[in-house]
Amino acid sequence: MQAVKADAYGHGAIEISNIALKNGAKMLGVANADEGVQLRISGIAAPIVILGPSTAAEIEQIIKYNLTPSVSDADFAKKLHKTLEKSGHKLPVHIEVDTGMGRGGTMHSEALNLIQEISKLPNIELTGIFSHFAASEVMLPYNDQQWQLFSDLLADLQRWGINIPIRHIDNSGAILNYPEFKLNMVRPGLMTYGIYPSVETQSKAKLAPVMSFKTSVVLLKDFPEGYGIGYGSAYVTQKQTRIATIPVGYGDGYAFILSNQGEALIRGKRAPVVGRISMDMCTIDVTHIPDCVVGDEVVLLGKQGKEYISANEIAAKAKTISYEVLCALGKRAPRIFLQKGKADTVEPRLRRIFIPDEEKSISRIDNIIRHCLQTRTRNEELGNAIYYEMFETLFGKEDRQLELRSCFRYNIRIAQLPKVKNAAKHSDAYFRVSTHIEYKKTIRNNIFMIGCALNNSQLAALFEDSRCEYRCLLSNGKNLVMERDFTVERVRVDNKDIPIMETKKTRRGYEVWCGTDKLKEKINSEVKIEIEISTKQAKDNKIFPVYLIYPTRGVDINFNYEKAKLKNVRAESFFAGRHPQPSLSGNKGKFVDIKISDKEWIFPTSGVIFIWDI
Repeated sequence: MQAVKADAYGHGAIEISNIALKNGAKMLGVANADEGVQLRISGIAAPIVILGPSTAAEIEQIIKYNLTPSVSDADFAKKLHKTLEKSGHKLPVHIEVDTGMGRGGTMHSEALNLIQEISKLPNIELTGIFSHFAASEVMLPYNDQQWQLFSDLLADLQRWGINIPIRHIDNSGAILNYPEFKLNMVRPGLMTYGIYPSVETQSKAKLAPVMSFKTSVVLLKDFPEGYGIGYGSAYVTQKQTRIATIPVGYGDGYAFILSNQGEALIRGKRAPVVGRISMDMCTIDVTHIPDCVVGDEVVLLGKQGKEYISANEIAAKAKTISYEVLCALGKRAPRIFLQKGKADTVEPRLRRIFIPDEEKSISRIDNIIRHCLQTRTRNEELGNAIYYEMFETLFGKEDRQLELRSCFRYNIRIAQLPKVKNAAKHSDAYFRVSTHIEYKKTIRNNIFMIGCALNNSQLAALFEDSRCEYRCLLSNGKNLVMERDFTVERVRVDNKDIPIMETKKTRRGYEVWCGTDKLKEKINSEVKIEIEISTKQAKDNKIFPVYLIYPTRGVDINFNYEKAKLKNVRAESFFAGRHPQPSLSGNKGKFVDIKISDKEWIFPTSGVIFIWDI
């Protein structure tokens, strides 16, 4: 679990979260619901655990954005469960146990009773349990006592037959100082930002600082001896002195207490901060750097040449801790994110501070988009029409999460039905159609549905269910029976067969439900889905459409008609995107193949219609 509390310790929670998840983190840790919602609305789908105790006022947001709260008391658990029951949802929780931190969490002596009570609430899933060390950055017997108390509790749970799968206690200090304290998840925070929790941990890992805080010289002036510098003349020159002014002050998180004791790096040399630090500026003595000019880079945190100013060094001078230094720095400064030495690979987010009532901010974003379209079309009515059409196409009638797919492959095999004795007279009026569909996507549920509709109203109803993975329209077949003539032959996820759990006929058609508990491990990660379907096509219905209803990157659609003896087969394609022209190939009398590169995006509604003569 990557800890990204307080805007990832001042580093940028959205950007740090994305890069951490790409490099092996499975969960993210935040301080409250607002921080979790900020990550969710930025598009992050991974599990997000609220590490501090949540309030009852946060419950609605927690459920709406699928956040994982930490539970420390029974009253909160009951309120959460009551709201979950009303909404028909289930939610995972982590139990926080106080083994000696004396802050959040249920007392270790009361934890077993609390867990037993919560385990009886059917809409709450006990997926995690954790504690927190009070002083893991130093080697103390107190840490061993906390570890023993937590270990004893885990043993008690095992004896009672209560299995909580995720168990964690190690923060950065414990990871470095106590490698023997092994559970199945750790919570690195400070160390992943390249800061050592203490002096004694410096020999136990090689850490590289992630953030630098830089500005530039905006003014240079020479002052005579005896001249007061800054508010209150807190510094008076002792000789002829050259002073550089930089546009950084305590309003940027550079602490007031660093007045007359902070240092900066200019042209690879240390230079003292002199005078009182003001809200927006501070002054630096550069007398010993004669070649300093306006525009020179000034490093307040980080490396320049052979010199390095660390967060721990600043903290020592400010009589605080490195955590506070990192969280405070640069609150209004623009950020540049480097990846592999390049500054343009990560787009910085303009909004650093989250607005709790996020609906208002989303509304503001929507209005910006709408006004942009109105301006671009030079027509308010047309701009609105484009906006609403675009929104519904991408997000549906409700503001649901954007679903993206890639590597879409659709193989269609159309053939004559095999002759069967005593078959109904109408049996020769149909072709047999076998389709193999595959694509990659991020799955949201471990149970999903493949639907078959007889008409457009049923098809529309299937589209409303986010768990419907694939939809088929069994059209123009008066004698077709969905449960007989529509068969899901095979479903696979990441090359493993997924069982069919249930089939049923409903008001919206024929539903085939698939899934397994093993798929829970893959939720919110990208998988390859394969679906094989066998159905019938009326011979007098001389078209076969394939539609793409989600933004999709890369398409390969193959229509094989060799065994159906179709004539004059042709393809009418309509692909929306920056490069909408597909490559078309085939073999007359056998197949037609349509491809769009895996590097190209196709947008809804796109597709191809195969047309033929009998």
